[in-house]
Amino acid sequence: MAVNVDTVYKTVLLILNKEQRGYMTPDEFNKIGTQVQLEIYLKYFEDLNQLIRVPHTDLDYADRVDLLDEKMAVFKRNSDISANYTINGFTPPSDMQELGSVIYNNSEMQRVQRNEFYNLYRSKLTKPSTTYPIYLYENGYIKVFPETIQTDVNINYLKFPSPVIWGFTVDSSRGNYVYNSALSTNFELHQSEQTELIIRILEYAGIVIRDPQVIQIASQKVQQDNMNEKQ
Repeated sequence: MAVNVDTVYKTVLLILNKEQRGYMTPDEFNKIGTQVQLEIYLKYFEDLNQLIRVPHTDLDYADRVDLLDEKMAVFKRNSDISANYTINGFTPPSDMQELGSVIYNNSEMQRVQRNEFYNLYRSKLTKPSTTYPIYLYENGYIKVFPETIQTDVNINYLKFPSPVIWGFTVDSSRGNYVYNSALSTNFELHQSEQTELIIRILEYAGIVIRDPQVIQIASQKVQQDNMNEKQ
């Protein structure tokens, strides 16, 4: 479940007002929110690398790996890719952050490095074929061998988080911003990241919150206010 952008923004505004630290415009919030989301997302990879170094006998190792995988699941994608004849290869989707696996005819291809490729290609026994294809991933392009493979290729990958948008209309009589969910894009992060998101956004505004409970109480008030408005 995604983190609601309206709840986050209104919680930030509530705390800014309480601390008498001014106002954050929707445009400022969208830019800061997008940056903070990206920072938290990229930290998942650091956390995963640290977990790999932890002895697997650690009692909560599996739980931590499962939670991290759950947080990253929303960014997992599978997509068909088309041949790019200009570079004699395939172009990945523009939102790809990290390549997972490359599939041809429902079978995963072997990824090789350039030095391995030359050795494999020289030998009749290991030369790639449509039965046992290989690929290089260089300079942002996927090159599949044998080069006769031009279709039926798809990839599993992790995408970049989408930009955060708190969309709004302007009240013609009062001139204030009115939240519009149809014009908005929620945070794609796991629901458990909501408090961390708010803390980091406030840090950009110069406010350091040492007690997460302050955030939780403020968020609950915003959610209750939103429910009351709908009644």
